[in-house]
Amino acid sequence: MDERVRFVAEWLGGEVSKTELCEAYGISRRTGYKWLERYEACGAAGLADRSRAPLSHGRATDAGLVEKILDLRRARPTWGPRKIVAKLEQLHPALAWPSHSTTHEILKRAGLVSGRRLRRRPPPRSQALIIPERPNHVWAVDHKGWITLGDGQRCEPLTLADAYSRFSLAISSGPGVQEAQARPVMQRAFETYGLPEVMRSDNGPPFAAASPSGLSRLSVWWIKLGVRPERILPGRPQENGRLERFHLTLLEAMRPAAADRAAQAQRLEAFRHDYNHERPHQALGQQPPARFYSPSPRQMPRRPPEPDYPADRTVRKVRSNGQIKLQGDMVHISSALAGEAVALQPIEHGWRVWFYQQPIGLLDHRGQKLLPIQPG
Repeated sequence: MDERVRFVAEWLGGEVSKTELCEAYGISRRTGYKWLERYEACGAAGLADRSRAPLSHGRATDAGLVEKILDLRRARPTWGPRKIVAKLEQLHPALAWPSHSTTHEILKRAGLVSGRRLRRRPPPRSQALIIPERPNHVWAVDHKGWITLGDGQRCEPLTLADAYSRFSLAISSGPGVQEAQARPVMQRAFETYGLPEVMRSDNGPPFAAASPSGLSRLSVWWIKLGVRPERILPGRPQENGRLERFHLTLLEAMRPAAADRAAQAQRLEAFRHDYNHERPHQALGQQPPARFYSPSPRQMPRRPPEPDYPADRTVRKVRSNGQIKLQGDMVHISSALAGEAVALQPIEHGWRVWFYQQPIGLLDHRGQKLLPIQPG
C-alpha cells in the first residue's frame, strides 16, 4: 500500500518519465495507469487490494429460483431445505431446482436459518440396567414436570422411589433441578431409609454431566457413599417406567396447584403417605407398596469413607481444574472430581481410571484424553 502511494505521488510530480518510473517500481505502464485511475476515483483507499472473486459464475443459482425459495421459506418458516425443494419441484416441475445443500446456503445467506446447536451427551452406559430383585436394590430418581403455584412461584418436584416395591421415598416441592436443591432431599431419604445399591436416573442435571465420565457432583457423592449410579439411555424414559407411571398418578396432588410452596409440600407429603400405605397397587396384587418395602440395612454414614485402592494402582489427586498429572502432562478427568483421589489401573493399551469402586473412563498409552468406557 505504501509503495503504491509513493508511486502515485511521483507519477503526479512529473519529475521522472512514466516509463522510467514504472521500470523503477517493476510494473508495466498499463498497471501504472490502473493505479492512477483508482487514486483519482477513490483517493488513497482506491489503492487497497480488491477481492478477486468473480462477480458472477456459471454455477450461481438463478435469481428467480432464489426468490421462490425465500418466499416459500417465509411462508413456511418451519420447513427445512429438503421440504422446500420437494414442494417447489411439485409446483414447478419444469425448473431445475438446486440441491438441498445449496438451498440451505441460500437460506443461510438470507438469514433465514441458524446453525444447529451441538448437544453434548453423557457417555453410553457400560452395562445393562439392573433388574431390581429386593427392596433397596435399585432406587429411581427424577424430576416431575414443573407447575406454577398460586403465588407465581415455580415448583418442580424431585421424586425418589424404590424400584422393587414402588415405595415412594421422597417428593420435594423444590423450584428447580439444581444439585443444591436435590442433595438435601436425597440426604434425608438416606438418613431415613438407609442406602440403596444402585441409583437409576436419566442423563440430565443434576444426576449426570456431558463429559467422558458422565459424573456430576451429585453422582460423585453417591459413589463415595457406596451407591452405584445407573443411567437410562437418552430418549428412553420407559427404562425408568415405574417412576414415569408414578408421575402420572402424582398429578392428583399437583392439579390444581396449591397457593404457595408450603401448601404444595403438605399436599405432596399427604399424597406420598396415602400412595405408600393406603392405595392398592395393581402390579403388587392390589396391595400398597409399604407391604413390600423395608428400610435398607446400609445406614447413611456420618462421613463418607476414604477410597481404599489396591496397591497395583497409581493414585492421583484431581486438581481444582479437573486435571491430574500423568507422565509429565496434564490430563482432564472431571471437574466434578476436584479435590478427590482417583486411581489408574494399568491395562494393555493404557490405564483404566477408577473412583472408589466405579470405573469412570480409559486413558490410552499416551494419556492425553479421558475416553468413556464402551458398553460390553
